[in-house]
This record gives sequence, C-alpha cells and structure tokens, in this order.
Amino acid sequence: MLTSDPSSINPTDDKIVHKRPPAGPAELVHKHLRTGEFWRTIPAYKDVDEATFLDHIWQGKNSIVTIDRLIETIQGLASPEFIEDARQGFLRAPMSVRVSPYMIATIDWNDPYNDPIRTQFLPLASRLRPDHPMLSLDSLHEQDDAPVPGLTHRYPDKALFLALDVCPVYCRFCTRSYAVGTDTQEVEKVALNASPKRWERIFQYISERPELEDIVISGGDMYQLAPAHIKTIGERLLNMPNIRRMRFATKGPAVMPMKILTDNNWFDALIHVVEMGRKMGKEVVLHTHFNHPNEITWITERAMQRLFEKGVFVRNQCVLQRGVNDDPETMRLLVKRLGHLNVHPYYVYLHDLVKGVEDLRTTLQTAINIEKYVRGSTAGFNTPTFVCDAPGGGGKRDVHSAEYYDRENGISVYTAPSVKEGQYFLYFDPVDQLGPVAQARWKDPVIYNAMIADAIEKARAYQP
Repeated sequence: MLTSDPSSINPTDDKIVHKRPPAGPAELVHKHLRTGEFWRTIPAYKDVDEATFLDHIWQGKNSIVTIDRLIETIQGLASPEFIEDARQGFLRAPMSVRVSPYMIATIDWNDPYNDPIRTQFLPLASRLRPDHPMLSLDSLHEQDDAPVPGLTHRYPDKALFLALDVCPVYCRFCTRSYAVGTDTQEVEKVALNASPKRWERIFQYISERPELEDIVISGGDMYQLAPAHIKTIGERLLNMPNIRRMRFATKGPAVMPMKILTDNNWFDALIHVVEMGRKMGKEVVLHTHFNHPNEITWITERAMQRLFEKGVFVRNQCVLQRGVNDDPETMRLLVKRLGHLNVHPYYVYLHDLVKGVEDLRTTLQTAINIEKYVRGSTAGFNTPTFVCDAPGGGGKRDVHSAEYYDRENGISVYTAPSVKEGQYFLYFDPVDQLGPVAQARWKDPVIYNAMIADAIEKARAYQP
C-alpha cells in the first residue's frame, strides 16, 4: 500500500513510484543544439575553418549589406525567383540590410521563403503588406520623451540611453528604424552617433534627476561600442549616487555570439563594469534578443557559458512575429532553450507598429493564446511576460491588461496610470488578419476614426 509521503517511496520495497510518465524525446529537444561546422553548407563559407568563423572581425567584414553580396554568398542555393524577390525587397525596405555570416548559415536555404531567420533579416518584396493606417515612424514616441538627444525618460525611475545608431546586424522589424542604420530610399535617419560630446548632456541630465535609478544602455547596439566607451559609460553612471541598476542591451549574442569568445578587449570591458557595479552594491546586467530557437547553436552555448562563469546575468527580450515564433510550440521551445543556457526569458513584445514590416505583425489575441500555452511549461522565473509596448508612449503593458479589446476590428485600448495618467493608448492588429468586412472599414478614414473613438469610449466605461 502506498503512503502519502511526498517522496512517493513505498516503505515495503523502497521502490520509487513514478507518478508521471518518463519524458519523451520531444520534451528534451531544447537541449539539442546545432553542432559541427554547419556554415560549410554555404558556398562562400565552404572552406572556412572553425577559428576563422569564430573570429568576430571576420564576421563583421563578411556581413551581407547588398543584394550582390548576398548572391555571391549563397550562389546556387536559392532560385532566380527568390533572388529577384530579394533584390526588390532590398530596394523597398525602410531598414538597412546587414546580416552576419553566422545568421546566413543558420537559414534553411532549402526553404528560404518560410525560414524564420531569413524572415527577420532579408526583405522580400512579395511579402510586403501595406502599412496600417495608424502607423507612425516613431510609434513609441521615444523622441517626444527625450529631454536631450538620445535619452528617453518615460518611466519615473528609468531612462533609455541611446548611445549609438549602429548594430552588428539590422533587424527588419527594428522599432528605431527612424534612427538606426544608414538612410534608405524610404527613411532619412535621425543621427545618434557614438559621440562622447553628445553623451555629456545625457550624463548631466541623469545626474540632475535623483529619481532616476535604472538606465538601459542601447542604441543601436552596445556590441558596437569600443571597449573604452563601455568603460566610460559604465563608470560614469555607476559613480552617480542615484544610479542603482544598469542594463546593457544587445542583439549580439543572438546574431554574432563569437564576439563574446574572441573579442577579449570588449569582453573584459563589460566584465570590468559588471564587477565594479557588484562591488558598489549595484546591478549591471546584459539584455539580449533571441527570437527563434534556431538562432541558438553550440557557439551560443559556449558564449553564454563564458558570461555565466563571470557572473553576468543575462535576460532575453523577444518580439512576437508572424512566421517566426507565433506558433505556441516554437515559443515554448525558445523559452526552454534559453533557460537551458542560463538566459532568463524576460519579455515577449507584441510587434511594434513599424514601417514596412506589416507582414511580421500578429494580433493581440495571438499573444494572449501563446502566453497561456507557455505558462506552466517551465519555472515561473523562466517564463516571460507578454507585453504590448503601448504606441504613443504608454510603456510596457501586460497583454492581458487591455481596458478594452475590439477583436473584430483589431483595436485594443490600454491605460498607464503610473506613466501617463489619464491617457489612452491604442494598439492595432494587422488589417490583413481581420475579416473581410473589418478590412473594408479600415479603408475609410471616417469609419475607422469612429471605430477608434468608440473603442476609447468603451474602455472608459469599463474602467472602475
């Protein structure tokens, strides 16, 4: 007879009674990372040895920035139709194109149209959709909340320090396409170059605001900061009495993890700031950005282990994207795989209203459904919060916290009492994901403005 002892051990035979069936292979997939010299399947990299491929300088020099370089790199892997589609996509994209060899090598070139890595970085004209009628270039109004160029002060005790405007790769879906990268045919960028002179005004503002305790250093991408600049920014901020927390934000570990392994000067500068903060009783962490489990390979694991051994805490901020990770099982695998590498899943963002990438956005309902699926599959501290970064400057709101959600017309209304009290912030589902009748309504400004006004009124009525 079994006892109720939590250990589930039978006292008569000392045999453990398993109350759950053994985990099958599907439950352990997150531990199985891509191994070997997988990049050699790419024609341009077939003779590249491991030492060369892991060299961050080689990765930077061989990044894809033009359609001609892409053709030269993948010759024979993609159809002429795909190449022409990409050629037109490069011309029409609002974001500059820059893709590392590491990312190129993780794409499944047997099916590039549907590959989640290609979808994020290489634009195709055939996949472009009309922008939502309510889209604006700076949908989060970061510049409206900037007291000095390159500093967004929205939350009471936190500010965003945009240190530079370049990245190791350029994501099609970048929320800062108004500033990041070079000018394109679609967008003339705001200049936020890595300038110590510009930073001085930022340091002065932060030092004069005692309520500021938490600074996010982003851009652009701090991966591209020189070691001396990392030390300068880190030391200046840590020496301010009001600053308690710092976060260095970078896409780098997802798109060029070898830099952590081979750029020792950069790595040492980061560790210097982390250890300086720890001795002062202040938190310095790394925030990164993985969107799909295929981005994580044995190289990633080695890089994350090096950070872990030095005591660097790493959090991940993911963007929910159609055709990339809007499948519940894909998101679950990503979350589990990140946890396996000691990277804490932090946020999953609803895709911002970004120019030229309507094909990547999903509905709010999709985010709600996936969050329900993921929750409970791993420990709570390794379960991300699904958020909407409310357009118009409302900040990050839990996707479940909308005051009102008109699913038929794709309008959700949020409030942010501690950020901008009394205001309403609207997120819009992609029009092509709505029904035919609703799609027709979004073609008429008179009708859709009335729909928006009605949604706000209903949100106001539902508030306690």
